[in-house]
Amino acid sequence: MVGGGEAVVGLGPRVAVWGALGAVYRAQLSRARVARIPLLFVATFQSVGIMVLMRGVVDGGGEEARAVVAGSAVLVVAFVALNLLAQYFGHLRAAGGLDHYATLPVPGAAVALGTAAAYASFTVPGVLVTAVVGALLYQLPLGGLWVALAVVPLAGAALAGLGAALGLLAPRAELATLCGQLGMSAALLLGVLPESRLPELARWLRELLPSSYGVDALAVALDPRPDWGSVVANLTVCAAVGAVALALATWAYRRAAVR
Repeated sequence: MVGGGEAVVGLGPRVAVWGALGAVYRAQLSRARVARIPLLFVATFQSVGIMVLMRGVVDGGGEEARAVVAGSAVLVVAFVALNLLAQYFGHLRAAGGLDHYATLPVPGAAVALGTAAAYASFTVPGVLVTAVVGALLYQLPLGGLWVALAVVPLAGAALAGLGAALGLLAPRAELATLCGQLGMSAALLLGVLPESRLPELARWLRELLPSSYGVDALAVALDPRPDWGSVVANLTVCAAVGAVALALATWAYRRAAVR
């Protein structure tokens, strides 16, 4: 009560992290279905086109063919989760959209993680279409394609976390867009091209690319006799890198929201 006898109405309690995370995820996924379907088509068409072009210089059935197919499939994730998410958060910050989220009883971690998860899971159809088309085009076995269902959330978490961090840390929306496009270009050049054909310096840079471990896991799974220990090891590294990337995105969101 205040002096005039009127009750003070305060803000409601903050929503629990998991509940808020689910709400943000569903809202962003619904938004993505409407606004991002044409872009997902472009990302899938781009990856399939790259595989068709590479078919002229890479023989089917071999190690290089597996690298091209796996890299092209994960490129769909990079286009949406890294490139588009960097642009989204860059424009959201520039337009003052973070101020709206700051007024809601939603933890910052839920906003960053829920949005990243929505963008990553949105890529599942494009990744599966690209992987199936690539396996048929390069005469690869289809039995290991189920690994793509593990690669998408793990590589998607790493790339989405990186994309969100780039968008939130960039001082201008234009720079966020540029960083997202450069990141996608790196995923294209270092992920799609067979590692054996890269120069030594590019191989070292490839090790720093979060999605490369998801590419390697899927490439091994496309072998007629997969080394499942290698698949698990690459997925484990990808998961660890994804956790670090999402933590970075959460920190970047909190930093941007208080400014």
